[in-house]
Amino acid sequence: MQVDGKEMRPIWPSEDMKTVQVIDQRQLPHELVVADLKNLDDIIEAIQEMYVRGAPLIGATAAWGVYLIVTTAPEGEISNEYLNRECDRLKAARPTAVNLAWAVDRIRPKILAAENREAKIETARREAEAIVEFEADNCRRIGEHGLPLIREISERKNGSTVHILTHCNAGWLACVEFGTATAPMYAAHEAGIDIHIWVDETRPLNQGARLTAWELGKAGIKHTVITDNAGGHLMQHGLVDLVITGTDRTTHTGDVANKIGTYLKALAAKDNGIPFYVALPSSTFDWRMRDGVAEIPIEERNPDEVRFIQGRDDSGAVRRVLVPPADSPAGNYAFDVTPARLVTGFITERGVCGANEQDIRRLFPDEN
Repeated sequence: MQVDGKEMRPIWPSEDMKTVQVIDQRQLPHELVVADLKNLDDIIEAIQEMYVRGAPLIGATAAWGVYLIVTTAPEGEISNEYLNRECDRLKAARPTAVNLAWAVDRIRPKILAAENREAKIETARREAEAIVEFEADNCRRIGEHGLPLIREISERKNGSTVHILTHCNAGWLACVEFGTATAPMYAAHEAGIDIHIWVDETRPLNQGARLTAWELGKAGIKHTVITDNAGGHLMQHGLVDLVITGTDRTTHTGDVANKIGTYLKALAAKDNGIPFYVALPSSTFDWRMRDGVAEIPIEERNPDEVRFIQGRDDSGAVRRVLVPPADSPAGNYAFDVTPARLVTGFITERGVCGANEQDIRRLFPDEN
């Protein structure tokens, strides 16, 4: 995507193929910092500490993590024991986003089947590049399939502004290119449709206020940052035409795990008769779990993410400040689950489907 006239992605290998480079998203929007990831420990830290975040990007980062497992292996042959141990350590980095395990499990058997060290390295590189391009192309297709939903609303409103609400960041920063939830927005903007995006701030880490707003601003898309609790009010007063979010894991029965607060937006949308769509590539479906509320693991992160907030002060310095009383405990549930009954439909790389097992499998009959 374009950033101040320069093409950028959130992850790429260095020219010598020894380092994986990522945009450190913790520093945005005030500083654009590139971090060098040199080994598996660096990859795990980047995933856990959210240098990188978003289901497709976590999958892409995991793919390059497997590459670094192979290239930084001890001299000699890369043993199956070593590869399996390190891959399992990578899969355990974060529990909720299914793309992490999906990427590792896609690459690992192909490396195990390679004959020697050089072949294993080449296989890991080729497969990592393939996963990155797979995710980017999926997001492009999501944009194509989501565009008619926005166009239909625009035509119904005789070309007046289509107001879309989104939660967290499911843009290209989270997905290599285009994004998931933002892909239809970018497609609509390019098609000349008048759109305006309500951007939830998305506490505690403010991915909406920091990242989605930064992305949309760079793309020239009209947007307004709102508090997380303002969405229901806007919906009640006819100021939201459509809600589109991303997801970190979605069961094949239609339950959606996404950034904490998504469930509340879905409830408000249902109560006000507003379509609530979730955009995702097939790699984010969990083809084993059936009951998202009962089965999807919900990550509990460091309470300090709730207690402290980061921003730029009047002097221009970026500072971290304490918000509640120093001795007040805090809870930090990173995700919630929106039941399928509250979801209007899914926007995928193969088309739009209902939030139910039958319609999902209609689009993906090849998945087990």
